[in-house]
Amino acid sequence: MVIHGGIGLDGLRLCDTWLLDLSNGIRSATWNEIVACPSPSARSGHTLTYIGGTRMVLFGGRGIGYEVLNDVWLFDVEEGYPTWVQLIHESRNISEGVPLPRVGHSATLILGGGVLIYGGEDSSRHRKDDFWVLDINAIPTVKMRHNTVNSKGLSGKMWKRLKAVGDRPDCRSFHRACADFSGRFIYVFGGMVDGLLHSVEAFGLRFDGELYLVELLLQI
Repeated sequence: MVIHGGIGLDGLRLCDTWLLDLSNGIRSATWNEIVACPSPSARSGHTLTYIGGTRMVLFGGRGIGYEVLNDVWLFDVEEGYPTWVQLIHESRNISEGVPLPRVGHSATLILGGGVLIYGGEDSSRHRKDDFWVLDINAIPTVKMRHNTVNSKGLSGKMWKRLKAVGDRPDCRSFHRACADFSGRFIYVFGGMVDGLLHSVEAFGLRFDGELYLVELLLQI
């Protein structure tokens, strides 16, 4: 298991990366700090999603200056040599653009090997209900000597926005989402949504306890 960043006991955002080694069993599990340069900046509310093999993808979050991010990082522990690689892209090189910066979103590995980004909120705490897919197949195999991959090394279809039909959940952030074994059905639960302002609900927020099922329709 790998964790990166978050908020420390002093309230400051962190930029450290840790690996929980379970190779000798749960009772002998050990935490090892991974020191790599470069690495993602300090942040919280981001996602770190396992995409198969020895790789994970980090997306978004809120930075140390409360700025909201939409950068993408690839983490690879191949051959025991942990490496962070930033995937730098320009919107004009990607036909459907890229997701706006967000924090508190969900990122779920789905059918076909993509990562489904849903919801979250921006720097003004405006919550979202959009769906984006990060195409893992558009990410090249990165060698350890590379620290960044620019837009020329990425497919123009790296990001794709999905059109939602039917009843849609309210805009939300800090929810949870997971896929079933097929990778075609996504379960979305909870989170913060817009609500009427009450004395116990700051900024007109309310916490949602409903469960939603999202079906990904295959295009033939």
